[in-house]
Amino acid sequence: MKSRVILLAIALVALLSTGCDKLKSRDKLNRGVQAYKSGRYADAVVYFKSAVELDPDNVNGRLYLATAYMTQYIPGADSPDNNKLAQSAKEEFLKVLEKHPNDPTALASLASLAYQQAQGIPDLEAKYKKLDESKEWYTKLVQADPKNKEAWYSLGVIDWLKWYGNLLTARAKLGMKPDDPGPLKDKKVREELKQKWSATIDEAKADLQRALDIDPNYDDAMAYMNLMIRYSADLVDSPQEYEKQVELANQWVQKALDTKKAKAAAAAKSTGGITQESK
Repeated sequence: MKSRVILLAIALVALLSTGCDKLKSRDKLNRGVQAYKSGRYADAVVYFKSAVELDPDNVNGRLYLATAYMTQYIPGADSPDNNKLAQSAKEEFLKVLEKHPNDPTALASLASLAYQQAQGIPDLEAKYKKLDESKEWYTKLVQADPKNKEAWYSLGVIDWLKWYGNLLTARAKLGMKPDDPGPLKDKKVREELKQKWSATIDEAKADLQRALDIDPNYDDAMAYMNLMIRYSADLVDSPQEYEKQVELANQWVQKALDTKKAKAAAAAKSTGGITQESK
């Protein structure tokens, strides 16, 4: 009987201690949020680290910690300290996914982080590899959240970046400037690019269309739909077909402009103002 009482007492102490740690963790989290909102990101990291140390199950604390690291990361700045910030952010987001595999914030942040890192990589092969990593995370995000228009849009943008870079290389080899009318002069080159990139181009258009299905007024998706159509026109076999594709791309440009104008007018109306475009 005595041993049972002792065990109950130990369990009670442990419970109270755990509860106390959770309260302390929430306090550290709140202090971290205040520091983060004030732009004191290094201080915020200290508070958030304490929050997750006191309560490893504090998902919000870990998400904030990862975000505080990521906010300090400067894309393109290749230094040990800067790269460490990106790595620390990635590690914390991955820890969130260990317990919550479909957490949309962690998935979106990992995708965005890889995309940012890709922008600062001069070597094309390494750049594309990092873009592929970003695409993998965005793919997991749309699987977890099929209605996420930004994720579908980002998938289209990533494919566009890879296609456009390779198209410019092909044009340069053929002595064509970026703004020279197409299609590509060499049929063999066209066929090789078709074989390698047609599936990617079609996938990009489909992803952008998914974003537009979710939000028909998504003007950024319209702008990239224009780009995908315009620059994939280089793969058609005749100048006449090329012009048809360019005209289709122009229609998307106009649609994007009209949508932006309508949004500006609606915003001005809601605030009682008048924009230059609505005059």
